[in-house]
Amino acid sequence: MKRSTDTNLTAHSGNLPWPLLGKLMKYVAKWMPSVFAFGLGGVITAWAMAAAPGPSVEALLETDKTVLGQEFAYPSGQAKITAAIVTVPPGVTLQRHRHPVPLFGYILQGELTVDYGSAGTRTYRRGDSLVEAFQTPHQGSNGGKGVVEILVVYAGAVGVQNTVLEGS
Repeated sequence: MKRSTDTNLTAHSGNLPWPLLGKLMKYVAKWMPSVFAFGLGGVITAWAMAAAPGPSVEALLETDKTVLGQEFAYPSGQAKITAAIVTVPPGVTLQRHRHPVPLFGYILQGELTVDYGSAGTRTYRRGDSLVEAFQTPHQGSNGGKGVVEILVVYAGAVGVQNTVLEGS
């Protein structure tokens, strides 16, 4: 087979399939925009999906013990969840109390020092998570200049107090 030196691709010489190649080029030219659009669309979609943030889960705490290393139990009866924000102004010391139900706490802001009596004292700061002492009297105080805010979640039961004040 001899190749034509003619630069016109529609011309042919001998048995070369120039008309067939011409048809193929027309077919490719006709469908290439669609193939390109789908291909580029797929690339853009994949990029957008990769760039879009998905949900994330950050475990704050997973434990079967309190801050004092105690095991805890849920009260019997109809379960009841109570969530609250406890706010402790600067210079305030809370009344001594205990929790007969498990309590999860997350320090939203500030710094709280808790006196657990013979079990010692602990200080909790913004971002700290804890399961509070179970059935152990304790007393928290805010010795700082700013407010302390704590998200607390009690895992209690209907008819059972979440907090019992000592001396009451």
